[in-house]
Amino acid sequence: MPEELSGQIEHITYTNEENGYTIARVRVSGRPEPVTVTGNLIAPTPGECLRMTGEWIRHPQYGDQFRVERYETSVPATADGIRMYLGSGMIKGLGPVMAKRIVKKFGRGTLDIIEKDIERLTEVEGIGRKRIAMIKKAWDEQKDIRDVMIFLQAHGVSTGYATKIYKQYGDRSVAVVKQNPFRLASDIFGIGFKIADRIAQLLNFPSDSELRVAAGALYVLDLMSGEGHVYLPYRTFIAECCQILGVELGVVEKAIGALALQRQIVIDESISAQDKTGEHEKAVYLTRFHVCETGITERMKILRESHRSVRPIRVADALTWIQHKLAIDLADQQVQAVAAALTDNISVITGGPGTGKTTIINAILQIFSRMGARVFLAAPTGRAAKRMSETCRREARTIHRMLEFNLIKGGFQRNDKKPLACDLIVIDEASMVDTLLMYHLLKAVPSGATLILVGDVNQLPSVGAGNVLKDVIESGTVTVVELNKIFRQAEHSRIIVNAHRINRGLQPEWSENSSADPSLSDFYFIQQEDPDKVLSIILELTKQRIPRRFGLDSIDDIQVITPMHRGVVGSDNLNIRLQKELNPTAERIIRGDRELRANDKVMQIRNDYEKDVFNGDIGRIGRIEPDDQEVIIRYDDREVTYSYSDLDQIILAYAVSVHKSQGSEYPAVVIPILTQHYLLLQRNLVYTAITRGRQLVVMVGTRKALAMAIGNSKTQRRFTNLEARLVGAFEKRAPFNS
Repeated sequence: MPEELSGQIEHITYTNEENGYTIARVRVSGRPEPVTVTGNLIAPTPGECLRMTGEWIRHPQYGDQFRVERYETSVPATADGIRMYLGSGMIKGLGPVMAKRIVKKFGRGTLDIIEKDIERLTEVEGIGRKRIAMIKKAWDEQKDIRDVMIFLQAHGVSTGYATKIYKQYGDRSVAVVKQNPFRLASDIFGIGFKIADRIAQLLNFPSDSELRVAAGALYVLDLMSGEGHVYLPYRTFIAECCQILGVELGVVEKAIGALALQRQIVIDESISAQDKTGEHEKAVYLTRFHVCETGITERMKILRESHRSVRPIRVADALTWIQHKLAIDLADQQVQAVAAALTDNISVITGGPGTGKTTIINAILQIFSRMGARVFLAAPTGRAAKRMSETCRREARTIHRMLEFNLIKGGFQRNDKKPLACDLIVIDEASMVDTLLMYHLLKAVPSGATLILVGDVNQLPSVGAGNVLKDVIESGTVTVVELNKIFRQAEHSRIIVNAHRINRGLQPEWSENSSADPSLSDFYFIQQEDPDKVLSIILELTKQRIPRRFGLDSIDDIQVITPMHRGVVGSDNLNIRLQKELNPTAERIIRGDRELRANDKVMQIRNDYEKDVFNGDIGRIGRIEPDDQEVIIRYDDREVTYSYSDLDQIILAYAVSVHKSQGSEYPAVVIPILTQHYLLLQRNLVYTAITRGRQLVVMVGTRKALAMAIGNSKTQRRFTNLEARLVGAFEKRAPFNS
């Protein structure tokens, strides 16, 4: 038999923003101690009054608890309750100290003052017009958002997502969701088609409705782009849609036809697509990917055939001058790379670590500077750009910053209408540049400029859709110089030697155990099969052994890189355990099932152009501001402010995936490698991971798993037509030098 219980929330023990599940301590009249209440509550706030229906249960560890089935809320009536309510952090601009002052001034009439005569808050010390405006805005939003949340949670939307929906649509939220819940998937980061579809089902949308099938088809293409595909073969696409949506073929084909007429997708029959069976058929693109792939081809053709903006120069004289200036003798491959930069509008320099890429870039830069050329350097990520600046001793920027991306002004400000003012552009870590970014880059390269793409084609391809560097190289339409000779100074690094061995399919050479003299090696392998013991070893290495023996900082200098997100040694669990070991600070914030602490190492996981931080940027949490509901994160020499609602852009970064580590280098890396990772064990993955280490690489796991990875040189094929388009656009194939 359900029971009723009324009381006031005294303390929130735990709340999960994703599903609203809450554990709270509630003060109940007539009981000497607060009772524990559990259940799905909407934005619970200390001081809030609850009238609950539910049942008492006995937890084996925590004793009696009241499990809430349904409830109603009301604002607190006592002065103490109002003080807790206002000081809980629910209202930006009000913390515990200011809440205490306000309640001391107005007592039990405080909430009426805020609701009806908020200007009177100026009577409280420390509150001015600016803070009143902030409080009023937050107070109004809290009232509106609660109504929205009640509706949305009744239709399967978590508290966290409800907040985002309200932020996007405001008081139109309920109307938008009722009319077309599938808009959420395209409009709001974090809400995908599956969540929108669940909401639609609760709103009684039929499974074969035109809105659902069209949204589902776009979802399938978007899902596949997340796996690197620029397009899908038509029959593969149709089959995926039917399977995922559970609808008939005819319904899907009708929706696809409508999407094509609306130009949301492109069905391209001009270049045949090869499906998984090897048969050729038409290709289905999201429109933006079709525009970008065809645009890359057009821009490269224009650029390659343009008259160069720099004056002609005798290559032999330039080579003689630069070798004398730098007091070096360039190897044959390096000579070819410099010569290509001086004669071709587009060229590619590819090679592994220790093969002299930096030497070549610096030689090219000095020659172009001597000619009076305007030079730009850029890389896909902030870390890669910073490293490029350090090695080249010139300013390097992210590609986004170079192209002056501005969200308010509508995107990239540098384009074909307003190209970059330069004669030479060098792009480092070009293997990370995906189809979308390469298109916008090429649009901004002025006619007549020289473009040099520098990268290691043996690393993992870009996280985004496409395989641009590989496609450009294999098309044979531009000059490619592949560096494969390890220079003498790099031969003493086992990291570099082993990277090349792995790339050739050979086992690395290592110190057999961690007790070896560290001066004899920078590459170690610690044999251990048990995942729990691997975890313990990683914790000990990062906290004690590496810092003690190599003088490195546990957080700033050591990066754990793992093939997986889940499992004992996946990035999720590793981050929780490493945070506990390396940063046991008291100042913290709980967001859903995540805990963030002051001084935590964190990573931005999507581009935020307003904040000027990008996917893969790593920072440290400087401080947490509960009163303002903000977290301040340091990125190198600058601070960036995040509101609590923005923290879904941030993950812990004590351990990162191999993909997330691309473009970065760390003094030391620790890499777990076990057979439980078998689905991800590929040669280019291990190669990418170990080349992130500058001074030290320690692998922990089994030789069997390492052998499996090195023996697997097959990478997942990405559906992309860029190579074929380039071949079709250029009559003459360029030389390939290696």
